[in-house]
Amino acid sequence: MSLTERVGQLLMVAIRSSGMSASEKEIIDRTRAGSVLLLGNSTAGMQAIRGVAGRVRDASRSPEDVRVMLAADQEGGLVQRLKGPGFTTIPSATNQARQSDAQLRRNAYDWGRQLKSAGITANLAPVADVVPFGMVWMNQPIGQLRRGYGSSPKRVAAKVTAFTDGMDQAGVATAVKHFPGLGRVRGNTDFMSRVVDTRTTRKDPALAGFSAAVDARVDMVMVSSAIYTKIDDEHRAAFSTKIMSDMVRDDLGFSGVVISDDLAAAAMRVLPAEERARRFVRAGGDLLIIGDARLATKMADAIKDEAEDDPSFANRITESAVRVVAMKERRGLAHC
Repeated sequence: MSLTERVGQLLMVAIRSSGMSASEKEIIDRTRAGSVLLLGNSTAGMQAIRGVAGRVRDASRSPEDVRVMLAADQEGGLVQRLKGPGFTTIPSATNQARQSDAQLRRNAYDWGRQLKSAGITANLAPVADVVPFGMVWMNQPIGQLRRGYGSSPKRVAAKVTAFTDGMDQAGVATAVKHFPGLGRVRGNTDFMSRVVDTRTTRKDPALAGFSAAVDARVDMVMVSSAIYTKIDDEHRAAFSTKIMSDMVRDDLGFSGVVISDDLAAAAMRVLPAEERARRFVRAGGDLLIIGDARLATKMADAIKDEAEDDPSFANRITESAVRVVAMKERRGLAHC
């Protein structure tokens, strides 16, 4: 692959679930984006999403033998982006947790088959964040939205495993999130610039769900955009080598793709788009979620320019591109 193509494999650019605009199509083409996220809710149903996926594939200029990966947030409850004819209404994680592990595994398989049939090959789920019982209604990103599997790390780990297994059997890649957890924060990184966790530690029992997901061969680990003062009080998780290298790679033993949360969200806007991209890759991240497609070209150019000036940074890009392509090969999207 050329440098431009390698950088493209590091990009997951968001488009509207209703379909690409002309400008989004141009951005995907120019950046050689290797992954596309359908963002926003759609009730149009499977046939319509299949058409959107087909148009994205047609617009993508991926390298030979490496196809574009399409993703969606299909957790369930308030975070089910794709609905309508052909898609089951998925219960919230809080309600999924009431199912037996076997039943949840079967259901996740069915939900995954629906995604695969629609042309979606990656689901940005499950949520492994553990919200303490007393914080459920104070925790904006998880508890208030009923996105968590419970307050017991052991229970969360079991449900995360079942969900991951079911999606895997359906041939859909998964991304466990939001490492090292958003269960103990109050604010939501989608809307607030500074969200801080003052309790979670490197060896925290609440990390059980992430460890279980890795054991279940999850494809991606998504790092959060919050700050964890007891782990790294100088960097957000998405810019922290302590979190992405020491914890995800060494402690969890994860060799797959480390994906960001949305780098266009409020928590990240304290930095220019170009610097967000460089810092994420420099710290060990592999795949950038860019929720605002208008930022994708800036981010891609910044990564490419840095690589042309710094051979060690260029090697980092190659490492990440290899991980992304290996994930695609596992999911039938690449032949190497």
